[in-house]
Order: sequence, then structure tokens, then C-alpha cells
Amino acid sequence: MRVLGIDPGLRNMGWGLIEVSGPRIAHVANGICRSVGDDLGARLLSLHEQLTQIVLLHAPDAAAVEQTFVNKDGAGTLKLGQARGIAMLVPAQVGLSIGEYAPNAVKKAVVGVGHADKIQVLHMVKLQLPGVQVAGPDAADALAIAICHAHHLQSNVTLSQALAKARA
Repeated sequence: MRVLGIDPGLRNMGWGLIEVSGPRIAHVANGICRSVGDDLGARLLSLHEQLTQIVLLHAPDAAAVEQTFVNKDGAGTLKLGQARGIAMLVPAQVGLSIGEYAPNAVKKAVVGVGHADKIQVLHMVKLQLPGVQVAGPDAADALAIAICHAHHLQSNVTLSQALAKARA
């Protein structure tokens, strides 16, 4: 199963794709979509087009997006929310289920603590995906989101199997 993680951002939208086979995960690709244009509409369209090409090229089976946290700048939060809308729309357009995770949940799943910094996240992503060349901090965060979603998917499968066994 291929899992696409997306770290929404209006200037830089990180993405990371992993292959999951049982308990094993492997890096497939990662990168950063950089918005182009002078106005908000053009920038959002640019992100939509780039992310659509990534989804069409790599054909993921599932996607996960980081939830937006509200910060002191209300206008900035709204703009980030619009970029997050693009990050949710593109996978939905091809029929993918989309997991959503709070930043602290992603960090806890990958690093072990919910308040890890970007350097710790990058370090743990590199440990879990040996040999990976990460395109930048946004791509590292996206790979961490994909890893977090893979863990949750595996937990759901294990739980479903246990419930089916209990019913039998």
C-alpha cells in the first residue's frame, strides 16, 4: 500500500510517499510543491496542479494531512486553511480516504514525544527510512505524516482481525 503524507502550506506544501508492506515501510518519493503567482487564487491553483500531478504519477492508495493549528495571526491561519483545503481536495478527487492528524500526534507517532522539534522529526524519519534524501523540512514533516498514518492503518487492521477472531 502506498501512503501519501501532505504537510499543508501556502508557500511550500511538503509531500512524502511511502510503501507499506505489513510492518515494513519504505521511502518512495518526497518533495515540496512551491506556490507560484501573485494573488491567493493563483497560488492555490498552482498548489492544486502540482499536487494533482504527484497523485497521478505515484498513484497512492491512501493519504494523510496534518491538521491546522490556530495561531495568533488569524489571517495567516485562514490562508493556511485554504492550502489545507487543496491538500484534502486533491486526494479526494481520486477517491482516496484521507486521515487527519494533529501535529503533536504525528510527532508522538514518529519521535515518541508530542513536542519534538523539526530536527528530531527529520532524524527519526531518516532512521525509519534508511537512505532517504529529504527535500526539506516540509517534506520531512510530510513523510512523518505518512508514517503516522501507516501506523494507524496497521493498528486498524490488527484490531479488525482481533475482533473477527473474537466473533468466530
